[in-house]
Amino acid sequence: MRTDMLQPFRVMDVVREAQRYDDTIHFEIGQPDLPPSPRVIEALHRSIDEHRFAYTETLGLLALRQKISEHYRWDYDVEIDPGRILIVPGTSTAFLIAYLLTLEQGNILGLPDPSYPCYKNFAHMVDVTPHFFPVGSEEGYQLTPEQLQGTHMDALHISSPANPTGTVYTPIALKRIAEYCDAEGITLISDELYHGLVYGAPATSALQFADTAIVINGFSKYFTMPGLRLGWMILPEPLVRPAEIIAQNLYISAPTLSQYAALEAFDYDYLAHVRETFRKRRDYLYEALNSFFPIDARPDGAFYLWADVSAYTDDSATFAETLLRETHVAITPGIDFGSNGTQHYLRFSYTREIGHMEEGVERLRGYLG
Repeated sequence: MRTDMLQPFRVMDVVREAQRYDDTIHFEIGQPDLPPSPRVIEALHRSIDEHRFAYTETLGLLALRQKISEHYRWDYDVEIDPGRILIVPGTSTAFLIAYLLTLEQGNILGLPDPSYPCYKNFAHMVDVTPHFFPVGSEEGYQLTPEQLQGTHMDALHISSPANPTGTVYTPIALKRIAEYCDAEGITLISDELYHGLVYGAPATSALQFADTAIVINGFSKYFTMPGLRLGWMILPEPLVRPAEIIAQNLYISAPTLSQYAALEAFDYDYLAHVRETFRKRRDYLYEALNSFFPIDARPDGAFYLWADVSAYTDDSATFAETLLRETHVAITPGIDFGSNGTQHYLRFSYTREIGHMEEGVERLRGYLG
């Protein structure tokens, strides 16, 4: 394992430093501040009262996998056998399982740059070589088949909506990527964790175009259950048993109480309220920041803004440290997400109420003059 290649999450350094100040304004962590549906909370209490503390089977509660299958029929018009669904303790575990399933030592994993830093760190953990494809505002921070041509790789990992940019693949763009991977024998891994938090046309799942794709999603963002550490994978049928064996060794089963609580997570009236709350926050912060930190790709999903700070610095990490120290405003440095111009960017999370963000914007505006 290439531990010497692992990159620390600088955002966690920001989080630690931010705790020193009682008046910190938080734009750094990608964690929703809204509670889950009241039905989830009731189910969690009920499960405690009923002493549901034993392991479940490794694939997860059948009832929960059936709920997820119904969700795909409802949201995407895709039929998914519950037997193809694996419940995992958070989507990070799912990334690791996906790599262990589909890649061998020395294989090549394609990744966009910028992208979520966990991807490349897991690649290094399993001795896989990440190959980065630079993406920018011209492409909407999305990959195209034309960019991939001529590069040998064994798997491609994309996310939509994306972290850190909030951009969403259109159905046509995702279909082209899926068809290219299928034709070239490349495993497509699609991180769809922020589905539901999409503010225009609904997001498209890779499963609508490629039954062989590995799709990863979870309950931490749209369903506002980050601390319950619960996600899922949808796998091609031949990979289900190997994934189950890996999972048995990694964690036996996902948290039982969390699984029973998640049975009530598909409360679509409440989830519409969650989505509308974050849309209003997106609209506020985009307009508030864009005058002094230009945002070259208006986010259509997730809860992040990718802000260009090149007018002020060419070192986003030092700039974030300075802003925290001088203004007590905590922001994630862009270099967490790759090397493709990321030293000129900060990632803002709009995961706090608008009043909280207003105070942060005013502090930044005053500091920058």
